[in-house]
Amino acid sequence: QVFSTVTSLLSLAVFKDQWVLEDLVQEMQEQNTALSFGPLEPNGFISVQGSFPAITALRDFLLLKANSLSNEGKREKSRSHQRLKRRAEQRRVPTVHDGERQEVVLDTDVYHYMKHFFPRTLQVNDRVSISSITDGDTTTIRIEGAGSRSDPGQVVRVREKIETQSVKLYSTLRKERICFEERSSRGKEWYERTCHLLKASFPQVLIIPYDSHIDVIGSSSDVFEFTKKV
Repeated sequence: QVFSTVTSLLSLAVFKDQWVLEDLVQEMQEQNTALSFGPLEPNGFISVQGSFPAITALRDFLLLKANSLSNEGKREKSRSHQRLKRRAEQRRVPTVHDGERQEVVLDTDVYHYMKHFFPRTLQVNDRVSISSITDGDTTTIRIEGAGSRSDPGQVVRVREKIETQSVKLYSTLRKERICFEERSSRGKEWYERTCHLLKASFPQVLIIPYDSHIDVIGSSSDVFEFTKKV
């Protein structure tokens, strides 16, 4: 007899310190649309039903995540892969002498992605000026009128355009941190060259290199496949 469908009972408790389990389940569902997921139990157990190859693919997906928890040095990588938390705090600041000024506070990763793939969102005319200040995980975008031709209404419209785009990105973006296993310049060059070669196959992925790691930002499926190939 051939079994076309199998059921697996998974324990996600090992991930609870690094991920919000509900977000992890949602990511599992997005990655494995051929599977049926039961409700997440308070103790971290969840039942999954589907074909054996699909269950195997889910196992590989979870093993990749579990491997990132193997040592303290990779915990930052595992935490960064969960859904980018929304830190956008829109607030109105007092009017200044050259027109109305407003600010939008974004997650820095979202700001980089928006600036790279949606530059028109941050483009303005001679009546409005935009500046940004990055402080670690957050970037503050300041929008204000420019000189005597400033238009307070347009300042508001630019802010709303940035807010609308950021909401879309917060709901779809993920980040994976690839730490350099070999800390030499040769090891860094290998990772950067490999990422550059793969970039052509993942045009919507943003790669940000640092001295000790590379951040990969994009949709959940793209980031997972990209880091898996690396």
